[in-house]
Amino acid sequence: MTCVVITGASRGIGRATALLAAERGWSVLVNFRSDEAAAEETASLVRKRGGRPLIWRADVTREDDVRAMFDAAAAEFGPVSAAVVNAGIVAPASTLADMDIARLRRVFDVNVLGSYLCAREAARRIPLSRGGPGGAIVIVSSMAARLGSPFEYVDYAGAKAALDTLTVGLAKELAADGVRVNAVRPGLINTEIHASGGRPDRAQEMGAGSPIGRAGETSEVAEAIIWLLSANASYVTGTIMDIAGGR
Repeated sequence: MTCVVITGASRGIGRATALLAAERGWSVLVNFRSDEAAAEETASLVRKRGGRPLIWRADVTREDDVRAMFDAAAAEFGPVSAAVVNAGIVAPASTLADMDIARLRRVFDVNVLGSYLCAREAARRIPLSRGGPGGAIVIVSSMAARLGSPFEYVDYAGAKAALDTLTVGLAKELAADGVRVNAVRPGLINTEIHASGGRPDRAQEMGAGSPIGRAGETSEVAEAIIWLLSANASYVTGTIMDIAGGR
């Protein structure tokens, strides 16, 4: 049975991915940092859909937390064979000239350092040469990495661009060791992250201007993530998949 660790699984794309994994009967570690009630709700939905959940509080910027999270998944379910590096944050819209150092450090700590730590821990456990079962890693990037997000959050955009590079490099490191590494680059998706950036209706407002004419749903991103984790994508690695309605 597949055991998948999903960071930031209490809401948004992380939750949608956990639910789709549950429908396949997978065991799912539901990571959260602060909103335990939301994580509990995700876990309840995972159970109802046929999966086995484990809720785990961890701050992805803390190395000890990340190690303990993967240890917990292995202790509860057996060897980890999949990881979704999803946890991320934005800050209120701003130009770079007006961003203070505290904001920049937080955005890069969570989105870059946190993602690298989680990917590193997966890379220490999943490869065949390290006694792992082999499997797959999916990293959640953003179309911001290509578009730059001017006047909103160029810090977030730059952080996500680093994850594109991580995907390509790590895929090459692990390709001969039984592990595929890919990324998804969501566009304007209806999630709570827009509210944390100060514009709760941003996806709906801007999505109407995309070629497909609407914002995307978290379930649409989750479908791509689960496919990339599955054996159906057995010849796919080092790929960054845009899920952005043609934007």
